[in-house]
Amino acid sequence: MQPRQRGINLGFLLLLSQIFQVGVNNIPVVTLGTLALNILLFLKPMKNLLSVCISVHEAYYQSDWKRLIFSPFHHADDWHLYFNMMSLLWKGKKLEPRLGSAWFAYIIAVFSVLTGVVYILLELVLAELMDDHVYRMQCAVGFSGVLFALKVLNNHYHPGGATVVMGFPVPNKYSCWVELIVIHFISPGSSFVGHLAGILVGLMYTKGPLKAIMKGIAGFFPSDGRYAERMYYNSSGYSGHRQERDHSYYSPASTPYEAYTGGLSEEEQYQEAIQASLNDRGRSGSWRPPPYGFRVPTEQPTPEDIRRQRLHRFDR
Repeated sequence: MQPRQRGINLGFLLLLSQIFQVGVNNIPVVTLGTLALNILLFLKPMKNLLSVCISVHEAYYQSDWKRLIFSPFHHADDWHLYFNMMSLLWKGKKLEPRLGSAWFAYIIAVFSVLTGVVYILLELVLAELMDDHVYRMQCAVGFSGVLFALKVLNNHYHPGGATVVMGFPVPNKYSCWVELIVIHFISPGSSFVGHLAGILVGLMYTKGPLKAIMKGIAGFFPSDGRYAERMYYNSSGYSGHRQERDHSYYSPASTPYEAYTGGLSEEEQYQEAIQASLNDRGRSGSWRPPPYGFRVPTEQPTPEDIRRQRLHRFDR
């Protein structure tokens, strides 16, 4: 694949703009640190994508297990980074005050590695069931799998309400599964198995033994039981407590982030950004990989391959 452009790109600038609209002081510390790490590795990646992406062949057969650590924090381009980090920002503002910063950091670390492990296991199973070696070669990068796991946690700790997906209200407890299917069809380059792995990790925490195991390993971390109410943020920082509410994603409460997004849900923002990206691509003629997870090709495409990909996308 061609080298990624770094620095001054529309998606990257939009991400910085929205972070400053929210206010750096209003972002929980672990969420802010995770944002900073992803941005830093986007601007100065440790290695190229083909050297950090995770696949059965590279991680399992070649025993390159360090990819489990590196792959979630590298992104294909500025739009890939933008979509994932805006989702992380919203989920972090909801979950970190509820769980506590130490426990939330622990969750991020465990989920980042465990999502990759589940991804490899699912690809191995698919390769055996389908008798297709392609599943062993599919390579993926990005934070999307972890975000799907966090989405399961958020729906667990903030039950009720609905999310608008493609114009239809979907109860939050089913939204992960609906978005898994929708994103797969509207963004064919995304990693369906990677997103599914994230959902399964989230369910292992909320419905399975993962939470108990994590507490047993690190009992000195504060657990979510200490937080009967969650802190909320305004422009001046922590502002007190409020009871849990069963609203959909962007409630009418006037916070800087909600005001900036115009009350749009994650899916609505996603569709708006996709349209803007397509419009921008039509003007500039530049090809952008799809957001929400990214499958990295195992071979370098030729200029002719890239030209055919562009023509195919415009024909569609």
